[in-house]
Amino acid sequence: MTTDLRIGVLGYGLRGSIARTAHRPGRGAVVTAVADPDPRARADAAEAFPGARTTAHPAAVTGDPDVDAVLVLTPDHTHADLARRTLLARKPVFVEKPLAITVDGCDAILRTARATGTRLYVGHNMRHMPVVRLMRELIGAGAIGRVRTVWIRHFVGYGGDWYFKDWHAERRHTTGLLLQKAAHDIDVLHWLAGSYTEDVQAMGDLMVYGENPHRRAPGEPKTEDWYTEDGHWPPHTQRGLNPVIDVEDVSLLNLRLAGGVLAAYQQCHFTPDYWRNYTVIGDAGRLENFGDGPGAEVRVWNARRSGY
Repeated sequence: MTTDLRIGVLGYGLRGSIARTAHRPGRGAVVTAVADPDPRARADAAEAFPGARTTAHPAAVTGDPDVDAVLVLTPDHTHADLARRTLLARKPVFVEKPLAITVDGCDAILRTARATGTRLYVGHNMRHMPVVRLMRELIGAGAIGRVRTVWIRHFVGYGGDWYFKDWHAERRHTTGLLLQKAAHDIDVLHWLAGSYTEDVQAMGDLMVYGENPHRRAPGEPKTEDWYTEDGHWPPHTQRGLNPVIDVEDVSLLNLRLAGGVLAAYQQCHFTPDYWRNYTVIGDAGRLENFGDGPGAEVRVWNARRSGY
């Protein structure tokens, strides 16, 4: 008979899908407690996880003897405190990326995990994406030789909906959208290239959403139609933006990795399409992904040719 891992959840907002995926009663894991300060979120959690206890207080989850492990799915600026509290309670913790919004916050979490001997996992879910795993397998098989340079383009097509209508738009809560979004890609870059970044050159700017005057009043909640797949385009038609917007909507990075690989990363939040494109060039070929979801493909060139 399977004994389910009893999961506690801190934060049931946009990342609540992670908790719903983990919830498999009778098949290995069950959500038993959820904490969120928003009554609407608690009501949604009660519907998603029948029998789970809901509360406004994180300590009621981290201190619950009926919780074996905890998912931290709260806004980024709360991760450092909540992850440390969970680790001090000797409960294994999954922290949605980024781990924290400052180096000091990340270091504090890591020190606590080591001091308590408690498991810590950062939610870099792109490592599990089929297209990323395929690229890594091809590189490992020698399809393009030794990796020498990597170019990444990140088209954030719903950026105005997802990142400029709530706390994501404020630097004090995120440090910047480069951290919020590029955390995925820089992790994958290091994974594909086999070494970590040593030198960085970067620039960015608030080029489009800063000019949009249609902001909510401070304290005013997001509108019910804050996100639509076919609306809110082009960006200047957006309404109900966050009262404060002080993060970049375009960012560019050049990086030199310890193993000698040169890399580039670009991120844009006002493009119409939503996907990531990786070009990895080795000393015996190159590969590139087209699409990053179902139906995506990876093409390999390891002989000379003109065009695609």
